[in-house]
Amino acid sequence: MAVVTNIQDLRAIAKRKVPRAIFHYADRGSYDEVTIRANRTALEAIPLRQRVMIDVSDRSTATTMIGEKVALPLAIAPTGLTGLFHGNGEIHGCRAAQAAGIPFTLSTVSICSIEDVAGAVDKPFWFQLYVMRDRKFSESLIERAKAAKCSALVLTLDLQIQGQRHMDIKNGLSVPPKLTLANAIDIATKPGWALGVLGGKRRTFGNLADRVPGGDSLTTLSQWIGSQFDPSLSWKDVEWVRSIWPGKLILKGVLDVEDAKMAAATGADAIVVSNHGGRQLDGAVASISALPRIVDAIGGGKSEIWFDGGVQSGQDVLKAVALGAKGCLMGKAFLWSLAAGGQAGVAKAIDIIRKELDVSMALTGVKDITQVDKSVLAL
Repeated sequence: MAVVTNIQDLRAIAKRKVPRAIFHYADRGSYDEVTIRANRTALEAIPLRQRVMIDVSDRSTATTMIGEKVALPLAIAPTGLTGLFHGNGEIHGCRAAQAAGIPFTLSTVSICSIEDVAGAVDKPFWFQLYVMRDRKFSESLIERAKAAKCSALVLTLDLQIQGQRHMDIKNGLSVPPKLTLANAIDIATKPGWALGVLGGKRRTFGNLADRVPGGDSLTTLSQWIGSQFDPSLSWKDVEWVRSIWPGKLILKGVLDVEDAKMAAATGADAIVVSNHGGRQLDGAVASISALPRIVDAIGGGKSEIWFDGGVQSGQDVLKAVALGAKGCLMGKAFLWSLAAGGQAGVAKAIDIIRKELDVSMALTGVKDITQVDKSVLAL
């Protein structure tokens, strides 16, 4: 960790330490990967406006997200299979995030369960929900999130049907997963990873294992999850979730202005502008390109607007905030850092982004992240 200076360093370490199939699950996108590339290209194309001779000696990156104090406008996004990147990965990630003063989101398809994480940390975290065909099961997940005192529910909107991810299929990380000779050889060369994962609390989907017939089998659970994505989902299902979830509600996966207006009409506390990290509709617009239009359409209302899609630096965070985002989510960079070094790796990633944000604020002439606007961009 001492020689790590940026998120790409952590990605390189992760690529060496975890099996190819696991690494590609985080690293790659759907179909021809046009959108996953666009996320980064569009962010990199936004120029910052350098300012000089402004007193920036007293700076602050602190703000709030849905009323929760955060050390910088960043949260850990929900990511599936997190515990396969590092043993007990969800616990390590949550501890690192909470120590750094930012929120952590646990995925429905996590390896460690809601109860595992709640029993291992001292503060509330957020829980991400997929509304499945089996509404009773979805309701049971909400009840468990309530019991764990989760402080927000993140409802994912953009996975009614799963986009095909070619590399997952080629690597055998499909539904059901396949163990190929190449994967077996690859795993044999990663003994540290294997020992860590085998020593973890679980090696299957923790939120589902005890509640689905045959739930001790990753294959059975993967098949069940694949059958549960529901193309019939509608805004009525958001209303249903709101009727049984009493806490803060975050809607994730909006790219279109009309969808954003409908999301805001539900009274959601936050709306995440996101294309699922380029893992769903390939050819969809980059999240950062959609952000300003959505801010113009619904900004200033009750719902905070957040950004998700390619965050890998403090400059990315600054650009998103300048374009109207109240906060950002980090997914791929989180998984790379977790694979690279467990809790210490995640702590390093957050610290890298915080320091980059702080320096970039100073060099654009601003002292307080809450005062950042389009004036820091050279547009």
